[in-house]
Amino acid sequence: MKAELPARDLDALLEFLFRLGQAYLACGEQTAKVELVLRRTASAYGMRQSRVVAFPTAIFISLHDGNEERITIAEAPLQSLRLDQVADVYKLGDAVQRGEVEPADGLTRLNGILRMSPRFGMVATLLGHAILSLGLALVLMSTPLNLVAAALLGLLVGILKAFNRGRPLLAVPLPVVAAALVASLVLLAVKHGIPLDPLQTLVPPLVTFLPGAMLTLGMVELAYGDMVSGSSRLITGAVQLVLLAFGLVAGTILVGYRPEYLANVDVETTATIWTTWMPWLGVVVFAFGVCLHFSAPRNSLPWLLLVLLLTFAVQGWAAHVFGTEIGGFFGMLVATPLGYLIQLRFNGPPAMVTFLPSFWLLVPGALGLLSVKRILSDRVAGFDGILSTVFILVSIALGTLMGASLYRALTEWFGAWQLQLGRAGAYLRRRMNR
Repeated sequence: MKAELPARDLDALLEFLFRLGQAYLACGEQTAKVELVLRRTASAYGMRQSRVVAFPTAIFISLHDGNEERITIAEAPLQSLRLDQVADVYKLGDAVQRGEVEPADGLTRLNGILRMSPRFGMVATLLGHAILSLGLALVLMSTPLNLVAAALLGLLVGILKAFNRGRPLLAVPLPVVAAALVASLVLLAVKHGIPLDPLQTLVPPLVTFLPGAMLTLGMVELAYGDMVSGSSRLITGAVQLVLLAFGLVAGTILVGYRPEYLANVDVETTATIWTTWMPWLGVVVFAFGVCLHFSAPRNSLPWLLLVLLLTFAVQGWAAHVFGTEIGGFFGMLVATPLGYLIQLRFNGPPAMVTFLPSFWLLVPGALGLLSVKRILSDRVAGFDGILSTVFILVSIALGTLMGASLYRALTEWFGAWQLQLGRAGAYLRRRMNR
């Protein structure tokens, strides 16, 4: 049983709790899970009467030690964390839920995590963005020229993101600037006779701005009954899509194109390099780029590759059998329990580290981006695309929910099975010792 926390340390515990909650929100975690982690942490330090309410934009915490009640309200984090920081936050969270770290020490460790430098340095981080753009272009069956353009534009967007690091006030206009720059460069090339396919070249460099994970987690939170959190995530994701579409349209206008030309540029494509193995190479390249750009924790690349390859394989099979809209459901039905299995049974990286890139690979936001853009020129096609995107997001969210439930059910079943085996073994040993 954990020792009661001295009254003088209540302030330190309260500060640590809201800072830890901010860190979990910056990881992209569901608000219900954030509330559960903070309540368990408070209980581990003797605070049996704690109340936590978390939203994507704020955290409310109340602690009562039997004599007095302490309440704090904290704002949400302004920027998200890299994958190595995500892994360290989850590791710290596991330790404090067992009461193994004092609040003051936890604050020190948390501050160190937030100040961590990228594992691979600035140059590797920039190259990582170019590599993941190249990988996604391979998955999208691009031509050789489109592959080169996607990699160069990915490097350019990576430079913009590096310049914006540490400037949260510029985070909102950054997608607009990046989309406008990418669209203007691509359409300038098309205007001067370079045979690029705009739709194949525009999406890969902008993939890290696509709010696929935010939109999907919003649907998951709505399914859990968190209407405020789910709605706010959905609205934020939709606004980000609109900003990206606005940036694309602004880029077309800068080079003298009308918005509707963005979806209907007539280009002469070169011979395709598409083969049956090229998308699989694209997944591997994409995983390597994600590790570099988002500074994945040590020894996480094999696990990340396993989750991405299995998710991609299942999604492709389901899309072939049931249709594209259903593919995301089966993909996340595999990615979610596999991520938890790797974390809890094989001491791998946190599930958030392994299946977050699966959201980016499924690219539900890409479909939404193109739908918002096309609605500017063809309202019927635009609304049809938006409805298709909503259906895909619902299927992915449902796959995430059912995947987590499947892992929980299998864990309970195997746990009971292992318990029965253990009892049988103990019984046999007792019989043999007589």
